[in-house]
Amino acid sequence: MTNIKGPAIFLAQFMGDEAPFNRLDTICAWAKSLGFVGVQIPAWDARCIDLKKAAESKTYADEIKGIVNAAGMEITELSTHLQGQLVAVNPAYDALFDGFAPEEVRNNPKARTEWAVQQLMYAAKASHNLGLDACATFSGALLWHTVYPWPQRPAGLVETGFTELAKRWTPILNEFDANGVDLCYEIHPGEDLHDGVSYEMFLEKVNNHKRANLLYDPSHFVLQCLDYLAYIDFYHERIKMFHVKDAEFNPTGKQGVYGGYQGWVERAGRFRSLGDGQVDFKSIFSKLAAYNYKGWAVMEWECAIKHPEQGAAEGAVFIKNNIIKVTEKAFDDFANTGSNEEFNRRILGIH
Repeated sequence: MTNIKGPAIFLAQFMGDEAPFNRLDTICAWAKSLGFVGVQIPAWDARCIDLKKAAESKTYADEIKGIVNAAGMEITELSTHLQGQLVAVNPAYDALFDGFAPEEVRNNPKARTEWAVQQLMYAAKASHNLGLDACATFSGALLWHTVYPWPQRPAGLVETGFTELAKRWTPILNEFDANGVDLCYEIHPGEDLHDGVSYEMFLEKVNNHKRANLLYDPSHFVLQCLDYLAYIDFYHERIKMFHVKDAEFNPTGKQGVYGGYQGWVERAGRFRSLGDGQVDFKSIFSKLAAYNYKGWAVMEWECAIKHPEQGAAEGAVFIKNNIIKVTEKAFDDFANTGSNEEFNRRILGIH
């Protein structure tokens, strides 16, 4: 078994216009002061990284790595959630998702998709140049508007959707493989990969590509009423990244999973700061340790109630206290009586 690395923090929700949140060096120093030892970098935020430059210049990648290291931190992974989302967008969501893309490709779905694919290609090379072995992303969605279908889905629609999704992602997965980096899909409502079954459908379409791996975030499974502990048993070999994020689900006689179009505070299902929700993190950390998870524990802050800076300060301590220093010996080694083949056969009565 291997000790899980951490605590680390995903910077996306903390970047801002005011110091220390407006520059990579200062936000890393802030995170270090709270007790974090790693940062996950949003690859779309120019205040953190120029993704294209990091892909094309090892010198520049080393400079970014040096900025983080100078604060006493490590880069855990790059995140390409926003770019990955744009690899596959149903036309119903064009206007909403255009804001994720640069102005020059807005109102042009074909150009936007090409831009997103290129961004993922850059992320593969940039991750390699930074010495990273995993990268986070979203799958995007062609089918999400039919997740609870009315009218019924036409025959073959799901097959066609997943075939197209795999067609778009296979060249990207091949590029990540060429750079020795795992691409980790965050299984998430709103994406075509939103649970274990949909992930398996995709995996089949990409011929079980060895780089089509998983970012595990239990908060999204709480809100779906999915067994997030059994999920680890099913998919532990594919789990290469871990977002430590809490959530709660409190259905009433008036609303449940779908939330009644309410804001996050009023929803039955809400994301919470670490320790304030319902996720059984002790069992999660135990399972991941037992399955020899070798990656980072990265706090993602998305709380409907608590201030982010309080959530971050508490989160560093929470993760540190949940990381298990794995044992290097069996608890009953003191009673070991030794062993050899002859002795074992005699115990079993084999002559």
